[in-house]
Amino acid sequence: MKTFLTLAILLLLHDVNAQNCVIRFVATEKSTKNPISRVCIQQIVSGKLTNTQFTNSKGYAYFNVTDFENSNFTYNHIAYLALDEFDRKVLIKNKLDTLDIPIRFYFNKEHLLDEVVIKPVGKPDTVFESARVSVSDFEFMPSGNLLLLTYPKNLKKGTELVLFDGLSILSYIPIEESGIELIRDYKQNAHVVCEKNIFGIIEEANKIHLSKIDRSYFETYIKPIVDSVHSSYFFSNFNPNYPAFSYYSYEPVDSVYKKICDVKDELMMELYRSEFKYVDVRTKIWAKEKEKETGIDKEIWVGMNYFTSSIYYKELYAPLFRKNNAFLLFDHYKNFMYSYDLQGNIVDSIPLYYHLRPNESGWKNQMIQDSETGEIYVCFEVGAKSLLRRFDTVTGKLSSAVELYFNYPQNIQIRNGFAYYIYRPFESMQKKYLYKERLSFDRNN
Repeated sequence: MKTFLTLAILLLLHDVNAQNCVIRFVATEKSTKNPISRVCIQQIVSGKLTNTQFTNSKGYAYFNVTDFENSNFTYNHIAYLALDEFDRKVLIKNKLDTLDIPIRFYFNKEHLLDEVVIKPVGKPDTVFESARVSVSDFEFMPSGNLLLLTYPKNLKKGTELVLFDGLSILSYIPIEESGIELIRDYKQNAHVVCEKNIFGIIEEANKIHLSKIDRSYFETYIKPIVDSVHSSYFFSNFNPNYPAFSYYSYEPVDSVYKKICDVKDELMMELYRSEFKYVDVRTKIWAKEKEKETGIDKEIWVGMNYFTSSIYYKELYAPLFRKNNAFLLFDHYKNFMYSYDLQGNIVDSIPLYYHLRPNESGWKNQMIQDSETGEIYVCFEVGAKSLLRRFDTVTGKLSSAVELYFNYPQNIQIRNGFAYYIYRPFESMQKKYLYKERLSFDRNN
């Protein structure tokens, strides 16, 4: 019994020392006396934000207060300005169980918002322009910023890397040797390929830094990789001077290689090998010596060094894209799109037709994947106009064509439904600008 009384006394003393007060703020409009909802009220105790509430449809917001000496409140609204400031003396003088505090607001007629420019569909918007440099290439960094490869007068006489956030230049680095192009690897890391060297590009705190990479290492271990899933890598042995190549998967844990598929242009391969028949005797002797030295067929040596320089040779184009949980191979020589799972096993296939009559359709061996949505687009060129058609990976059908505004746009990339490209008006003194254009496709197509 004595223990119980002692505990009750202690709890009573605790309640007296830690008095609790419920405050109800009542927000109203000054002239109409109507309640105002969505007023943001913040409770600050000893200089630290402890609670945030918004007034309801009746203009009410409730807070608990225990520290009367160090409690304070602030309030604001996007469309109204507060007429009264909070007076902390009200809490000190009125230590009640409940307390109503009215706050009055008046309408802010001059609340300014940032300018928003809305472009109609089919009208390009200038992303980057400069009176000093032209844009040669561009890539999107993982942060969303744009990496631009630019040059003042001539691409071979000096290039510059620019990090651009859409409004201003964040970082700038001149390159000692002339840059040729920007490349993103399978990890979405950007690289600049120069005449002699290759540099990896790192972005830290809105600044870019260059790191030199051995060219042979890049060509062997980075460039061939198409994508990676978990611990597996998907790569190809593509050679632009040979009319056949294969896609593979590699599991580094078990050091296991697996061939996924072969891509081959049968007609081109026949012409490629038959070139050996028509070269002179000295070239045939050279090819046979190379065959003994390397083990590579003499016909391949002749084809690679002679036939690839003719007007009849066409570089293979069979891209592999990853979309959701599948890899999609567009084999334009077997006329099929093959679907593979993430382990490299074939799942399905659909026929392809859009590439069969390139002279009529304008097919130019170019497909683009939206880096955000994963949608795949097929590019056509009719006259001076570039046309984009969305490819349905389920049915194999193409949407209606969307024509880009400018003639002969360069380096088209698609991101989140916008086409980005480089353009300079013909016979104009303007530098090469970077533009973007919103793509609008019929939902039924």
